[in-house]
Amino acid sequence: MADKRDYYEVLGVPKTASDDELKKAYRQLAKKYHPDLNPDDKEAEVKFKEANEAYEVLADKEKRARYDQFGHAGVDPSYGGGAGGYGGFGGAGGFDFGDLGDIFSDFFGGGFSGGSRRRSNPNMPRQGSDLHTSCTIGFFEACHGVQKDISISRMESCPDCGGKGTNGGTEPQTCPDCGGSGQTRVTQRTPLGTISTQRACSRCGGKGKIITDPCKKCSGSGRVRVNKTINVSIPAGIDDGQPLAIRGQGDGGINGGPFGDLILTINVRPDTLFKRDGYDIWCEIPLTFTQAVFGDELIVPTIDGKVKYNIPEGTQPGTVFRLKGKGVPVLNGGRGRGDQYVEVTVEVPKGLSKPQREALKKFDELMNDQDGKQYEKRKGFFDKLKDRFEQN
Repeated sequence: MADKRDYYEVLGVPKTASDDELKKAYRQLAKKYHPDLNPDDKEAEVKFKEANEAYEVLADKEKRARYDQFGHAGVDPSYGGGAGGYGGFGGAGGFDFGDLGDIFSDFFGGGFSGGSRRRSNPNMPRQGSDLHTSCTIGFFEACHGVQKDISISRMESCPDCGGKGTNGGTEPQTCPDCGGSGQTRVTQRTPLGTISTQRACSRCGGKGKIITDPCKKCSGSGRVRVNKTINVSIPAGIDDGQPLAIRGQGDGGINGGPFGDLILTINVRPDTLFKRDGYDIWCEIPLTFTQAVFGDELIVPTIDGKVKYNIPEGTQPGTVFRLKGKGVPVLNGGRGRGDQYVEVTVEVPKGLSKPQREALKKFDELMNDQDGKQYEKRKGFFDKLKDRFEQN
């Protein structure tokens, strides 16, 4: 554990970061390193798990407070290096850094950092874990929104025992080791002398009760895995790679706690005609030479259907026209929409017949008789070229 990175460093936020800043940083990392978006990428998988662990601690006010004070030792009971800097109290002396709160509490009646260390009550309701999966949708579905059936596998309360973990309506029994308190007293010899501390009972895990006749369906855990299909409403305007949180569709809670969430990462298939830039849409339309010269009424495709647009005569290749409000709707009920931008290209004809070639040559001769007035860019280029050679 000694090589664990600082949780604030993992999320890329300062220690003064607010809850919203923590959530924003976590979402960005989860989107970037999600396993579904980085298949067979071990480094991305490690970073994804690292971000989850950091956010799980820092998003919890009590865990964050312990982490800010004690570092990893304050939130990880398996961390072994927390006491090394306290006058040799670690290692062979048997003194556990995590016991400091209990020791000062025993000596001073309340002591370390203003009070005894809080132990989490294993009988308290706890929220279930979040589930992570992905869903692929089409370009137009992302623009307009869509309903999708998502298959998940989650933990739910056991229907046979109602989550108690006992068989046939029996009840858990009082733990004989701790007498139902969930705590046992342990005496330790330390450099400060013999110190007696309380710890969670190893037999009942701190619950105070044990199950002697476990439920056959859930083996006493109180939860079973269930395959479900849920209908998810994917909002209009969602973009490729964005996570969507479906509240209460994760794993079921423990001890009657609430369900976790389902984090659904949206993958959007690219379209052959349209490209998205934020809430704007771009497309390219080829023109014939005569359309560019004389102008024309174009039929322009949009995500809402076809619209008409008049281009002026003399339209140049690369000209971009804007169709206001024809882009993607703003996500989550925001007002307005993006715009659509149409870039025109002029297609040079190939495989001309002899009459067509002769007609074009005649046209070119007529254009040259106009002293290049219709070809402003071409005339400007050769005028600059002429000036350059005359200067030299």
